[in-house]
Amino acid sequence: MMLSLYRSVTTIGQPLIRFYLSRRLAKGKESRDRFGERLGVAGMARPDGWLIWIHAASVGESLSLLPVIERLRTDWADWNILVTTGTLTSAALMKERLPEGAFHQFVPVDRMAYVEKFLDHWRPDLALWAESEFWPNLISRSAARNLPMVLVNGRISNKSHKGWRRFPGFIKKILQAFSLCLGQTRVDAARLADLGAPNTKSVGNLKFAAPALPVNERALDKLYTLIGDRPCWLASSTHQGEEEIVGRVHLALKEDHPDLLSVIVPRHPGRGVAISIALKNMGLKVALRSAEDDVNKGTDVYIADTMGELGLFYRLAKIVFIGKSLVPLGGQNPLEAALLDCAIVFGPHMGNFDEITAKFKQKQACLEVANEAVLRDTVSRLLEDMQECERLAKAASTVADDESGVLDAVLEELKPYLLRKR
Repeated sequence: MMLSLYRSVTTIGQPLIRFYLSRRLAKGKESRDRFGERLGVAGMARPDGWLIWIHAASVGESLSLLPVIERLRTDWADWNILVTTGTLTSAALMKERLPEGAFHQFVPVDRMAYVEKFLDHWRPDLALWAESEFWPNLISRSAARNLPMVLVNGRISNKSHKGWRRFPGFIKKILQAFSLCLGQTRVDAARLADLGAPNTKSVGNLKFAAPALPVNERALDKLYTLIGDRPCWLASSTHQGEEEIVGRVHLALKEDHPDLLSVIVPRHPGRGVAISIALKNMGLKVALRSAEDDVNKGTDVYIADTMGELGLFYRLAKIVFIGKSLVPLGGQNPLEAALLDCAIVFGPHMGNFDEITAKFKQKQACLEVANEAVLRDTVSRLLEDMQECERLAKAASTVADDESGVLDAVLEELKPYLLRKR
């Protein structure tokens, strides 16, 4: 009943959906050149042969699936791979990182007419869905076409679990469309089973299989030259409210470290100018990477508001604060920093990465800070204790290597679905 109601609302609500999309387009949140893809109109021809459709919501999910995509292209090269995501940042990332034989399209908005156009054109032979973005129309119509679907790296937070349990028939109908649900953890697998998934298991978290983020060596060499031997720390993937904290921490630390450079990589690069204005109003000298400002001796804060360069800054600054964790938003993935020998610091709000965070804490491979004052004191101590930085980085690297076999395990689970076409 709930699915029928949802379908009716998304059908009748077409004018509101188009208005909402047009507003997003006007704000630069949709691709003007590829807007048709959001309406189910394909941006390219379907390649001949078998096709795997892989859906990931945004940057984090698509990054976690890159190793799977690369292995599929290596071991199962007769399969073409369509990757769908819903954000501009993830589209830009996929354009840069997808291997030959894999290509990106924007996922259609979950309205029946758009969904049917999408499925009619692409006619996938297998679908892999990442984590927890469940679009009811897209999933149910795929199931109606007998499309085998596997949930990969499935994640059901405690909050989501409680929320879905209010609509048991609805979520059960969605999850029964999946032939197999692979949870990130045993807890995720158990929650999926509780919500109605017929076949669940956990073979590990694919985030542990991600390779080190790439870097432009020339850009790295240039920054090394500009910064020289200045002390430096990085606030990575920050969200609103955290940049001002970084600014105040910098002002406090500058008393003992007058040459200190603080680097901010905001999670959403489009906020760079606003962050710059806010920090300048605090009396800080700011350089903005998107404006091609050079870092000089007078620069206090360097805002790296560009796409795809986080690997550069993890190599540049060996003390890293993981953003989205001093504000109650669930944190960001610390494994990317761990793979590049960083001393990792994060706030108390890492709920989106409970299992990973627990492993870091167990190995004493991180420092958790409760608030701005503790962040200030922690960064100050690390700036003066390179041995502690090296110890933390080594421990973090061990955590990152702990589940290196997860990729093989996931591919083994997918093998029966890939063999069906042979």
